Amino acid sequence: MVFRLLASVPIPGVDVAVLQRYFADNQFLGLLNIFSGGGLSNLSIVMLGVGPFITASIIMQLLTVMSPQIKSLYTEEGEAGRAKFTQYSRMLALPLSILQGFGFLTLLQNQGVISGLSSFEFAVNVVLVTAGSILLMWVGELVTEYGIGNGVSIIIFSGIVAGLPANVSKLFFTFDASQLPLYLGFSLLALATVYAVVIMTEAERPVPITYAKQSRGVSTYGSSSSYLPLRLNQAGVIPIIFALSIMLFPQMILNILSAFNLPWVAGATEKVNGFINSPYLYGATYFVLVFLFTFFYTAVTFDPDAISKNLQRNGAFIPGIRPGNQTAEYLAHLITRLTLVGGLFLAVVAVLPIGMQLLTGIAALAIGGTAILIVVSVVLDLIRRLDAQVSMRQS
Repeated sequence: MVFRLLASVPIPGVDVAVLQRYFADNQFLGLLNIFSGGGLSNLSIVMLGVGPFITASIIMQLLTVMSPQIKSLYTEEGEAGRAKFTQYSRMLALPLSILQGFGFLTLLQNQGVISGLSSFEFAVNVVLVTAGSILLMWVGELVTEYGIGNGVSIIIFSGIVAGLPANVSKLFFTFDASQLPLYLGFSLLALATVYAVVIMTEAERPVPITYAKQSRGVSTYGSSSSYLPLRLNQAGVIPIIFALSIMLFPQMILNILSAFNLPWVAGATEKVNGFINSPYLYGATYFVLVFLFTFFYTAVTFDPDAISKNLQRNGAFIPGIRPGNQTAEYLAHLITRLTLVGGLFLAVVAVLPIGMQLLTGIAALAIGGTAILIVVSVVLDLIRRLDAQVSMRQS
């Protein structure tokens, strides 16, 4: 409720008519609006949303590959290490918020969306949007700590859902009876996509595990069987968020550099805009990045060697596989095959709206697939957590 209230409070100096025209014709802002949870569409004080914190988290995840110390902090030092890792992400989010706020406001001022501001008032706006982003980060973490589910995901989810009434009403007022078969086709495709996302998100590959007999004092415990669940979509929607951030990063940097009137920035901006507005180049790059980031994030979060050591330490083994290196190799081979399927699925869903736009010629939001994935994943996560809470209270 606090987030939606803040998302309706605009920063000073906004020309609403110019903003609506500029926002309608700019795919770049449409992509960024998903990270702001809808706060960017009216240039609210939370226009940056949780984007800077997400970008900071991505940078920290990338650093785990390059720095063994940061990797051990994230994977080996338990809750204390992950808390310190999160704290570093928070600290990094502050300068990123300042840079992104300065870049966006400079771009919007150059386009006439924001006008009549002195240098001091412009600086006040930068402080406002930076404070709004940090406040949202704090609210998201409060939801994670005291609520149910991941707070940052719920903020993005609430922004997407809050935009549904406006989109439905726009479709209702522009309804054309001659396009009814096309509307029905889009509706069926949307339902099929939601169904596929649910199936792929819930799909697991159970790996059977047997615990050997153990003797403790005079007592002997018999062997027992269980299984290790490996999710087909191990990375969730994180690869899509990573890919979008990487693709939007060059334009963010150019927006910041445009304030310094460098001669080469205008040409570079034109090339980047041409790339973003080219559905073939943009779609192909988006597909490849989502696919690669699925493998990257799975490799960061799933360590076959650590799982193999934990199984061996607890006297467990996979039937037919020797403990130790062979178990680690088996799990690595298995997770690679699962990630191949999961990565292809994520990439196809991400570029599905772009493909439909090319086939039908009807303009569609390029974030449609991403929005569906985030909404369905957050709802499923909430249902799982609620079921766990109910089961815990009943027991």
